[in-house]
Amino acid sequence: MRRLTAVSWIALPLAGALVLSGCSSAKDTSDELQIVANPQAARPAVSPAVSVKPAGQVLPGGAVSALAVDAKTSTLVVALSEPPSLRLYDLNALASAPMNMPLYGKAEKLTVTPGRVEIAEPAQGVVQRLSLPDRKLTETKTGGQPASSIAYGADRLVAMGPAKDIQVLPAAGPARTIGGQLYSADDVVDTGTGVVVLDRLRTAVFSLDVAAGKVNEGLRAGDGAANAVADSYGRVLVTDARAGALIAFSASPLIMRQRYPVPGAPYGIAYDAKRSLAWVTLTERNEVVGFDVRGGEPVEKYRFPTVRQPDSVGVDESSGRVLVGSAAGEGTQVIQP
Repeated sequence: MRRLTAVSWIALPLAGALVLSGCSSAKDTSDELQIVANPQAARPAVSPAVSVKPAGQVLPGGAVSALAVDAKTSTLVVALSEPPSLRLYDLNALASAPMNMPLYGKAEKLTVTPGRVEIAEPAQGVVQRLSLPDRKLTETKTGGQPASSIAYGADRLVAMGPAKDIQVLPAAGPARTIGGQLYSADDVVDTGTGVVVLDRLRTAVFSLDVAAGKVNEGLRAGDGAANAVADSYGRVLVTDARAGALIAFSASPLIMRQRYPVPGAPYGIAYDAKRSLAWVTLTERNEVVGFDVRGGEPVEKYRFPTVRQPDSVGVDESSGRVLVGSAAGEGTQVIQP
């Protein structure tokens, strides 16, 4: 796959793009990355009532806490907040009733590798693995509050939220922990060229050296880093919910490549590698926008009205369909661009 090497157009000021090597205390006011005395993680903006009919089809259901798509098995996985559960839809037969699977607790993050979904349930100190198409759940107790989990070769990497570290869970043998510099380990992203950790509390991204067991340099990710996803070009794309921006970082080395203004409180993000489209939800506007990210700056290709409180988004790369989940309980939206 092609990789961008030139520094791309940057639309917003770069005052916050500082390399960090400070200590791990959130109270250290000498930390150049910390932008307020008492940092708070970015949250989605509260959405207004829907004023435009949502595009496409809306599947009824409760409040969606996360969603993901496994294109390999044409499965849409929707995590519901109450009761904590999964709904599994066949994307080739959406009129059919979904399969319901109970969870121990609310799923905050779903991450897909083909034929496998990682489920983080922080309140229960558990990550689960859903295998597809057999629909088998396997649990791993991590303790603490796991915020996200991904497959990493034969291992798993688990971002441990307020524990400020990453757990490396091997297929066999004891787990090990990688920490340092983080205020909160909220997500971990494997770009194929490097691993990056998202720290919402510090509103920053950090390079993770898994083999050496080290958290390396960090960079500010706007004023309110919310969610992150890898693209096809060795980069991590991050939504800045507070300043309204889509930010791109190369992973190896960790360098800010783009910072593009996106008004409307961008929050959820998903990536379609087949079409080089980043889909971003705007919770302040009840919209989802598709950006072509192949060039020197994102180019808007699509914009659709959504269900209220569109905190979650996924994409089916086989068809290009976009899936949007309503955290307000207004269903799961299916859009064919």
